[in-house]
Amino acid sequence: MQLVLQIITLIGSVAMLMYGMKVMSEGLQKMAGSKLSNVLGTMTTNRVSGVLTGAFITAAIQSSTATTVMTVSFVSAGILSLAQAISVIMGANIGTTFTAWIMVLGGGSFDLRLVVYATIVLAVALIYTKKNANLGDFLIGLSLMLLGLTTLKINATEMHLDQMTPVRNFFIATSSWGYGSYFLYLLVGGILTFAVQSSAAIMAITMTLCSTHVLPIDMGISLVLGENIGTTITSNIVALSASVQARRAAMAHLVFNLFGVVWVLCIFRWFVGGVCELWGVEFEPGIPSEVSPDKLNAVLATFHTSFNVTNTLILIWFVPLLEKLVTLIIPSKPEQKDTDSQLRFISGGLMSTSELSILQAWKEVHVFAIRTQRMVGMIHDLYHEEDDTQFTKIFSRVEKYEGICDRMEYEIAQYLNQVADGRLSDQSKHEVHKMLRIVSELESVGDANFNLSRYIRHKHDSHIQYTEYQDKNVEMMMYLLNGAEAKMVQALEKVNITEDEFMEMTNMENEINNFRDELKTKNMQHITDKEYDYTTGVNYMDIILELEKMGDYIINVEEAIYEHKHDK
Repeated sequence: MQLVLQIITLIGSVAMLMYGMKVMSEGLQKMAGSKLSNVLGTMTTNRVSGVLTGAFITAAIQSSTATTVMTVSFVSAGILSLAQAISVIMGANIGTTFTAWIMVLGGGSFDLRLVVYATIVLAVALIYTKKNANLGDFLIGLSLMLLGLTTLKINATEMHLDQMTPVRNFFIATSSWGYGSYFLYLLVGGILTFAVQSSAAIMAITMTLCSTHVLPIDMGISLVLGENIGTTITSNIVALSASVQARRAAMAHLVFNLFGVVWVLCIFRWFVGGVCELWGVEFEPGIPSEVSPDKLNAVLATFHTSFNVTNTLILIWFVPLLEKLVTLIIPSKPEQKDTDSQLRFISGGLMSTSELSILQAWKEVHVFAIRTQRMVGMIHDLYHEEDDTQFTKIFSRVEKYEGICDRMEYEIAQYLNQVADGRLSDQSKHEVHKMLRIVSELESVGDANFNLSRYIRHKHDSHIQYTEYQDKNVEMMMYLLNGAEAKMVQALEKVNITEDEFMEMTNMENEINNFRDELKTKNMQHITDKEYDYTTGVNYMDIILELEKMGDYIINVEEAIYEHKHDK
């Protein structure tokens, strides 16, 4: 029964560590606000600044996975070039080593529980008094992380793993195969890291096993190398449905870490021996070191840092070559079929955070707008198509796009609702509200395009012939809508609109409304004057009025963006 309780405590400690890191990361992001999402785009002017930016962000949010996923999203959106992304990812590998040093503090000889409990009291007070609530989130996340580490250490000591014969025999048996053992533990570290999506959790377990003198230090370091590989898998999975450039950025992360593992394995025992000597630890391959846990944890953290820093110093000079290599691995392919409704940017995971998800959602909304813009082009082609076969093909394409718009609205709205369930800053809650309004309006634009296609099909099937005057007016209305749609897509790409741009859009909307009113009045007059029959006039006005409705939906999107920008 005692062993069962200890195992449950072990699992709970790891879960507390992971959850604490997530809360801490979200708290920091809420304090940083929108500035965090702008840092990558403004501080990557060269390779060195890119590395420093990636290291800083990862050290701040305590998740290299979050930094890498965000970087992949930026590449897919065209904000970062592939070369810039590679340098940021290199920096993320350095920044994630800061977590190991926090663990050295949390797993040291000093019992942090008293400080942790006092910090939790302060954090709860800040949260419930609404004063500096974001700081309270950060403090409670940090406290839970350190409490998880401390509990993990105490529980491992009480379990006396070094005295458990089956455990010792297992590690002794698997640590005596030389480089075969290194490859085994490297594989195990990669699989475990991918499974829990947290290299920090596996690092904590590794430190626990080494500090209890169960796992030899070189096997523990092999697990650390495996963690570096495992943490790259998440970003590659996220990038599968993204652009080619995004997939290349994720692949660069994997190639970067694989290269590091290869060269360090060539000098593995020499490298490990050097780190151990630095801390006064005697290194014997495959044999647990009988020194203080503090020194063993410091050896692991030092290796983790020195390995990633050295790997970056080597490869930072070969970023163009690495860029060419991933381009060869992932060659350019034809674009995804436009009937594919799969979201490109939105992704999730155990260690993803709500604040970073806002950025991905904005990118997805921009893609949604581009698809409605394509529909406007299809409507123009449909209106002028006379061949029955081609007309049917274009109509079917518009119908498929309308279904895509419906699914995109549902999927984005569902995702935003999930994001809203997380701990968001007031600004981010406001952004979610605005995006929900925008996706609803965009779906209405898709509906309006489909309604137009049905009116045009009725005109085609009934062989209704417009006068030159009517054709000219429909063309003019489509021209105005094309301009408004292009302005909307541009504003969503920047998630920004100036006052002058908004006034220009308002004037365009007024022009569309006035033109509609003028045509509506003249339509009745022309029917009365027998210039065309009533059926033709009704079909003609159906198209004009639907085009005007689309203009209303577009200006509603512009208003939402304008209010979002000026409410910040």
